[in-house]
Amino acid sequence: MRTMPQKANPLGEFLKARRTQLEPIKAGITGSYGRRRTSGLRREEVAELAGVSTTWYTWLEQGREVTASKEVIESIGRALQLSSDERIHLLRLAGYGELAPSLKYADEITPGLKSIIEQLMYPAIIANSRTEVLAWNKLATQCIMDFDHLSEQGQTMTWSIFMDPFLRKQLVNWEEFAEYSAAVFRAYYDQRTEDPWYEEFAGRLCQESQQFAAYWQRHEVQLKKTKPFILDHPQAGLLSFSLNSFAHINGNEEIHCCVYTPIAETDTEQKIKDYFIKN
Repeated sequence: MRTMPQKANPLGEFLKARRTQLEPIKAGITGSYGRRRTSGLRREEVAELAGVSTTWYTWLEQGREVTASKEVIESIGRALQLSSDERIHLLRLAGYGELAPSLKYADEITPGLKSIIEQLMYPAIIANSRTEVLAWNKLATQCIMDFDHLSEQGQTMTWSIFMDPFLRKQLVNWEEFAEYSAAVFRAYYDQRTEDPWYEEFAGRLCQESQQFAAYWQRHEVQLKKTKPFILDHPQAGLLSFSLNSFAHINGNEEIHCCVYTPIAETDTEQKIKDYFIKN
């Protein structure tokens, strides 16, 4: 049995966002509890679907100190029809899962790690959970963006996706990738309430980017997965990558390596050889 904390309330905010975005008819609810003034499910409807009391569920959303078993949290996840990523996120916010919030913030890497990505034949970067880029190879600067001359703020990938004019213009699937990036960052944000950097950064980006603010209000979360990254490069033309992430490097869950792997059956790998490796 776990007791939920009272200080920050990412769990309650996440539950409320998922509740208000689930259409009653999709949850099998029709015409109950009178006329609706807002979209989504009511708290009492979620409570009924999950088999808990309305008062208890209300307290859970409000961030009050209540006891919640893993089974009850999973029942709420089923009632809200959460995706697999969202269910994992919910369990972590409720105190169940592999989250280790006491890990030291990583702001540097060993020379050996940088040497590894420099030897790769594909663009690659190493970043932390803040999405701050700690290292990159030459191909990443040539193909993806000019990491060598970015400001400190611009070297945070979440910021660059929304604010860098080159990526906004040249990234063919920008909207899809931006939505994914915001959801991944939201997952990091919710699970690291002990680090004030996240709140300050998200607040600043919400002010600078209306699109990020719109995604942020939806409280959608995703775990890192292989994603397409299609770039219309000024010199090489269309470059089609699969962005693959490798986490938990040298025992540190805060650091991950991202490799931009050419998509098979495209000419991206040949273009890398022709335009960048030979030059």
